[in-house]
Amino acid sequence: MYKIASFISAGVIFCAGVLPPAHAGSVVAGRGSVYGNELTAAARRIIPRALRGDPHAQAILGFMYANGRGVPQSDDIAVNWYLQAAEGGDPTGQYLLGLMYDKGYGITQDVVLAHKWLNLAAAHAPRQNRENILRLREAVATKMTRDQLDLAHQLAIDFIPSRR
Repeated sequence: MYKIASFISAGVIFCAGVLPPAHAGSVVAGRGSVYGNELTAAARRIIPRALRGDPHAQAILGFMYANGRGVPQSDDIAVNWYLQAAEGGDPTGQYLLGLMYDKGYGITQDVVLAHKWLNLAAAHAPRQNRENILRLREAVATKMTRDQLDLAHQLAIDFIPSRR
């Protein structure tokens, strides 16, 4: 259940949580939830920010789903939120999405995309987190061919964050 949490250094994630977009409206409006009592106050606080497109809130939401913290555990939903956060330029979302691609949790395993997202996360993460992310990126690189590494580097170079 806590697969991803073991890879995360203390400074990378600041925990809170959220619901998938399809169910968030009922909770935000105070009409209950399809998840009953499983939804925490932290999840109810972060939902509006994630739905408004806040990339860091989306990363936090993904973390909660990946680890079942305040919401039901779901790697598929976690990947969806991580992808939104990563595409929005959030280094935490990029880091966590890279881990999901590396391990194949909630998404097809892909070392090229894992390396791309870990590379971007390392480039934009706070200095105290950078070394850990670089170590993970290099571990992924050991599984790759030269052509795969070249492609991952080019994908990272070509990346332009989406802004809402």
